[in-house]
Order: sequence, then structure tokens, then C-alpha cells
Amino acid sequence: MKKPLELQVNGAVKTVEVDPEEPLLYVLREEFSLNGPKFGCGLHQCGSCLVLVDGEASYTCRIPCASFEGKKIQSIEGLSNGDKLHVLQEAFFEVQAAQCGYCVNGMMIAALELLEGNSNPKMQEIKSALNRVICRCGTHSRFIKAVKKATSSNSNL
Repeated sequence: MKKPLELQVNGAVKTVEVDPEEPLLYVLREEFSLNGPKFGCGLHQCGSCLVLVDGEASYTCRIPCASFEGKKIQSIEGLSNGDKLHVLQEAFFEVQAAQCGYCVNGMMIAALELLEGNSNPKMQEIKSALNRVICRCGTHSRFIKAVKKATSSNSNL
């Protein structure tokens, strides 16, 4: 049964009529046309569906959308400011940190969560933060390089 649900997504409050049990991932993709978060495993294990929820990287593929009401949801689409990319997006682009691109959303969200709490993480902290996202292409070394580049290129993360 569909009900009106109010969600704060990328700084805007949006009301949508959905089944409150529908996973947030489907609402983000189908109702809000946000295609950064992806369906990967459907088991909260691969990280493709991550978004920031009140500053914490959260899986969205199984959790009902009603659980996110009253929380700040940020997807990778919400990182850029108009035409200006976020420093993390710039770093990922500059070091060509993606191959197929499927895990990029999760890698970027995991990195953003880390950098918002620690603007100068050690290598092991970066590896640990990114470890929750599965990359089938094997480009982890480029993701790590991109996160290090983001920390060195801007102190205002």
C-alpha cells in the first residue's frame, strides 16, 4: 500500500508516494532518477548501493525507505556544487580511478565518510574504509591513490 513519504535527498525535501517497505535504493533510482547508487548483490555486502545517511555510509538495497524519513540522505549526485565537482570527484577523475564504474558510487561514498571524519587518513585507514566495497575490476590501488590525492589537494574536505 502506497503512502506519502517525505525524504531529504541531496539537500532538498521531497515527498513521494511509495510503499514504505520498498528499499530506499529503488526509490532513489526510480522516483528521484538518481543512478549513482546501484543494485549489486542485494545483501548489503558489495557496497554498490551506498549513500551517506546523516554522514554515515549506509546500504540502501534492503532497508525500507520509511526508515530514512527525517534523515539527511546524500548520493554522489549531491556532491558537486553546480558545475564545480567535489574534490573527491576531481581526484577520482584525475587518477582514472574507475574501470567499469559499477563500484565507483560505493567507493566514493565510503571515501567521503572517511574524509569527513578524518581529513588526513593514514594508508591503512583508507584501505579499511574502501574494503567494504567490492571492486570486480581490481582497481583498488587507483581508488586509494584518488583518496590520497583528495586529501593532499584540498584541506576543506
